[in-house]
Amino acid sequence: MAALTAGCGNSTQDDDRARTVGFVVAAQKHNFTQEMSLGFRSGVAAVPGVTALVDGPPITDGPRQATIFEDVATRARGGVSLFTLHPELLARPMSRVGKSGVPLVAVDNAPPPGPQVPLFIGNDNHAMGAALADGIIERLPPDAQGTVIIGSPVPGVPVLDNRAEGMRERFAQRLPLVKVRGPFDTMLDPTANLAAWRGLVRANPDALAFMATGDIDSYNLATIRRETGGPWLAAGFDLDPRSLAAVKAGDLMLMSPEHYLKGALAGRLQAENAMGTRELPQGWLRTDGLLVTVANVDEITRRQQSETNRQQWFQPRVENILSDLDSHLHPLA
Repeated sequence: MAALTAGCGNSTQDDDRARTVGFVVAAQKHNFTQEMSLGFRSGVAAVPGVTALVDGPPITDGPRQATIFEDVATRARGGVSLFTLHPELLARPMSRVGKSGVPLVAVDNAPPPGPQVPLFIGNDNHAMGAALADGIIERLPPDAQGTVIIGSPVPGVPVLDNRAEGMRERFAQRLPLVKVRGPFDTMLDPTANLAAWRGLVRANPDALAFMATGDIDSYNLATIRRETGGPWLAAGFDLDPRSLAAVKAGDLMLMSPEHYLKGALAGRLQAENAMGTRELPQGWLRTDGLLVTVANVDEITRRQQSETNRQQWFQPRVENILSDLDSHLHPLA
């Protein structure tokens, strides 16, 4: 009888793990990872019977994330989604976990080459950088001459590098007399980031605009613009509440990668796959960004005020994508 009871207990644990899906993020303290995590939990909650497990290091730490990823994979056999800023450090753990039979999804940052991660959910960051540049260009004279400075908190990360390249190419196309410099390393630590931008602004007092590829940069740039009364334009990424307030005040323009949407799609698809109601699609599930200006900042600020507001705003967009996956899927490079 004891052996039978133990066997039943193991079976129950196995069932629980098979109906648990995980999400491992690069760093839990950042606004963009918190948005993804909220979206993931919402997506999983839409599928009864599946449990969400979200984890990650408190700050960006590739080796620590690799350890957490392998641990989560033992507890979430239904599937694991991963957002990392260090895909090279996660390549071997992802290969091992994928070969063990755990379905894997890469979120926001493309996976390393190989068959173990068949689905990537993310933006076209080059296109988002170009669209943010368009927003700045529309506020400059058509014959503008001068300098635009680009900063990046983590140079070398493909997501951020692609944004910077999109900005550079769009200026070359539309305002060829404008010289684009950077991306300069603006550091990931908030205090160091603020100091880096102060230095760039002091060194380039006549710049037409300062543009950032990350979220920390955005509100720091807006702070400096407000302090100095600079005539230059500022633009960045993501939806930190301080950044949204700066958009409202006219000090900033933002591009939102809509991280909540990516997380929601990952959670929903992982959960449905775990329950056997939908197989994971293969390829690049491309999601669009959203330009946030004074024209729509009130709507987006209301959306961001609560999880319920986010769910209500994003739900029809999630359903629209899931109802026509083929039109949103592209080959993985």
